Amino acid sequence: MWSRRSCRYRPDASGLEELRARRREQESALRKARRQQQLVSKRLLREEVNGDGQAGVEIAAEPLSEQEVLQLLRDVQRGREERKKLLSRLRQGLQHKETQQKFVRLEGSMRVLIGLFTSSLANIQMEAARCLHELSHSCDPAVAEACLPATSYLLTYLSGHSVEFTELCLYTLGNLAVESDAVRKQLLPQGIIPALASCIQSPHVAVLEGLGYVLSQLLQATEAPTKIIPLVLDSVLPQHMLRLVSSNLELGMGVAVEFAWCLHYIVCSHVNNALLISQGIVSTLVLLLLELASVMSKAATEGLELLICPVLRCLSNLLVEDETEGCKVQIQDERLLVALFLFMQYFLQQHPFLVQECLWLLNNLTADEPFFCSAVLTLDLLPALLQLLSCSRMVTLLAADDFLSQAGLQALEQHQDNPQLQERVRALSETYLQPAAASLISCAGASAAVLPSS
Repeated sequence: MWSRRSCRYRPDASGLEELRARRREQESALRKARRQQQLVSKRLLREEVNGDGQAGVEIAAEPLSEQEVLQLLRDVQRGREERKKLLSRLRQGLQHKETQQKFVRLEGSMRVLIGLFTSSLANIQMEAARCLHELSHSCDPAVAEACLPATSYLLTYLSGHSVEFTELCLYTLGNLAVESDAVRKQLLPQGIIPALASCIQSPHVAVLEGLGYVLSQLLQATEAPTKIIPLVLDSVLPQHMLRLVSSNLELGMGVAVEFAWCLHYIVCSHVNNALLISQGIVSTLVLLLLELASVMSKAATEGLELLICPVLRCLSNLLVEDETEGCKVQIQDERLLVALFLFMQYFLQQHPFLVQECLWLLNNLTADEPFFCSAVLTLDLLPALLQLLSCSRMVTLLAADDFLSQAGLQALEQHQDNPQLQERVRALSETYLQPAAASLISCAGASAAVLPSS
């Protein structure tokens, strides 16, 4: 998006074609990455259990033959040896794709496993849950669909007897939702949204992170805008997501990151952003950015970009909502500008993509809004903005657009009579803005470039 309203600035023909070509390349790469990510976005809880069920690093067993799988199932049913050890051997075998496929082809195999999963013995139930979890991590859609009979039990056990068990059920559900349309279609009438709405009130960080993972997988589904997001918005989930995102990282970075991305997916759907705004999403996210900016020099910032990125995108997209005129009033806080420039300065070298995200938000904040354009001047931020012009062609267009296509020129005029700013304004206008305008403004017939916001 170049601006929140119809654009007066239009790039020249060469710049426009360059942006379009770059956009096509980026979209192609994103589509390819999304296809590949269907395999790698699944999560596997395996690192803390060895073959004896004790803490430690597990060494995967060799793949099992069909006869070995069949014998293990028979022995488990007959109660031979210790059933937990038998299930542990099966679980290790199920780490291999070929064993997974052999398992689901065997008649009655899932019935036996689900019977053990619903056992009244906690240790047997946990080991069976780990077997289901290994199956959920398969890249074969047929394996995921073979797990369909287990989904109702997985939902029931979200109120399980231990945090570890609940966490395992959550990640298994999330993995299955990634792989199979049939699984998602079954989960909705089984009540996954109400189950998650109940589960989100858990005080346990591991459970909340797992819940965020499940929800993010559901919200990214093709059918999410019509089938899933309306149900989410009608529940208590959004209010709790806002609470958890704004918890000042008391629950850890993971929880905030998971639910920030969930909010991003909901906002990008444009299903009912007015509801989110009425629930305070704008002020919540602004205050979060201010808080993050204030702690950057005091605490470790590794992974902070994963939280800042979806928050910036949420605010940028909310500002382009047609019915959200009240949205910009809530963001008339010049401290947000300082936070954006701090992020750009801090992440420029290691995470330059975040600079573009900050500039998209700055672009939408300054759309027909003299308040923020004037604040850029009074806070002496324009020189820092102009220094970004040398970073890349994309950043150059964005940075120049923030002033040339918005209310920046009007803000400059307002400060012409200010003795402290007059000379600076004149120098900046002559040195930077006029040359930039000459190179970027095209003929009136050119069409504005529209870039993807997500």
